[in-house]
Amino acid sequence: MYLRLENISKRFHSFVANDNISFSVETGKIHGILGENGAGKTTLMNIISGLYQPDDGKIYLAGNPVKITSPKVAIKLGIGTIYQHFMLVPQLTVTENIILGTENRWRLNLRRKHQEIAALAQAYGLEINPTDKIENLPVGTQQRVEILKVLYRQAQLFILDEPTAVLTSPEVALLINILRQLAATGKTIIFISHKLKEVINLCDTVTVLRRGKVVATTNTQEATPQQLAELMVGREVNLQVNKSVSVPGEMIVSVQNLQVVDERNIPAIHNVSFQLRAGEILGIAGVDGNGQRELADAFAGLRRPNKGKIEFNKSCTQQKIGYIPEDRQKMGLVLQFSIAQNLILNVFNNLPFCRYFLLQSLAIKHHAQAVMQEFDIRATGEDIKVSQLSGGNQQKVVLARELAGEPNLIIAMQPTRGLDVGATTSVHSQLLAQRDRGAAILYISTELEEVMAMSDRIAVIYKGEFVAILDEQTATIEEIGLLMGGGTPRG
Repeated sequence: MYLRLENISKRFHSFVANDNISFSVETGKIHGILGENGAGKTTLMNIISGLYQPDDGKIYLAGNPVKITSPKVAIKLGIGTIYQHFMLVPQLTVTENIILGTENRWRLNLRRKHQEIAALAQAYGLEINPTDKIENLPVGTQQRVEILKVLYRQAQLFILDEPTAVLTSPEVALLINILRQLAATGKTIIFISHKLKEVINLCDTVTVLRRGKVVATTNTQEATPQQLAELMVGREVNLQVNKSVSVPGEMIVSVQNLQVVDERNIPAIHNVSFQLRAGEILGIAGVDGNGQRELADAFAGLRRPNKGKIEFNKSCTQQKIGYIPEDRQKMGLVLQFSIAQNLILNVFNNLPFCRYFLLQSLAIKHHAQAVMQEFDIRATGEDIKVSQLSGGNQQKVVLARELAGEPNLIIAMQPTRGLDVGATTSVHSQLLAQRDRGAAILYISTELEEVMAMSDRIAVIYKGEFVAILDEQTATIEEIGLLMGGGTPRG
């Protein structure tokens, strides 16, 4: 066994994040750790990587007991961690990020380092240009930089925390191939995730956590997605999206010949036209980076169209828009604010939350407590900072705030990115309830199966244009996949 954990426990005041966790991983194997958001996966990773110290328990590496008192000690022990939110400096090059913190010489031969990184990348099939700046690289390539950074430090144990949460399907397939190659060379890998099919496809064994405890460790060949999902949440789970037949009502919004530019003033949306009606979900299917973000921002009023129009139905007495952004931490939340404060960000100056220009703390508190119960936001209190919540609970805060007041139009941009099966089911149920209430929903996701399951109509976007708008009941995954890659629509 390369790694063995014995009765690891970690408490934060009265909250028990890890409760007597024990499991082991063989050398050259890939071990999955599954669990809901908030099940204790990230806390456990932080213990192994030296960020936290366990309150109880022991850690063994290659049969020897170790005390991992800091990330520096973890690196010396050959432990490399790749976080969900990458630890890269955008303004620096690939090489500079990889060697950052490792060189103590007065003179640095960057040209030689470029060559070393290029050779390392080639050896592991990680296609990359060592002189590129991080800020100019897509997310999948940035993740390769993180892997190279760990390889450069000669790690033997790799810990990956939700590594596919921000990747497209082709990037996920490439990452899986890379991890298999690393395992074949003798590297030991811990793959922390909530995506059942990926864990079964990639990992040799899997440990399932629920509320900080190990509920099962099993061989993935003997497991099914349904079994693992039920172990994660502790109840029966329906992995299928069940939605009623759509009965579209009046037109809510009309888009005519829309053109929107990106940050570089380059057109990202070209001549897009469509209508969206009450009580329907229009899904946007496409590879990430084809104009989805610019389209969502234009609907939310964050970008001004260069050409064309977005017109709302004038017969609607009051237009309310709910916007669920793709990055909950950067755009959806104020991380240093409490749950209660984040829940009223867009209505804090309205009654009953504000009276005579003074915030009403009791009304804000009672509102938060009711919403937390309705949306199953798990925390010890409404005054907890949202930065301390798991990703799933953070997303529930965004969802609860944006769905308050029954908006006519909802823009949902990657609403389940990084969420476990239970939280994903909750998001789907909430959005479908809004659709059945009569809201019009623009549903944007790079998860093709999810778009097909949730949508009534599907618009395929490629290079900023809608190449087709298909009916969900007759569209096929093969056809949509072809259109997403620039293929020709069927006749």
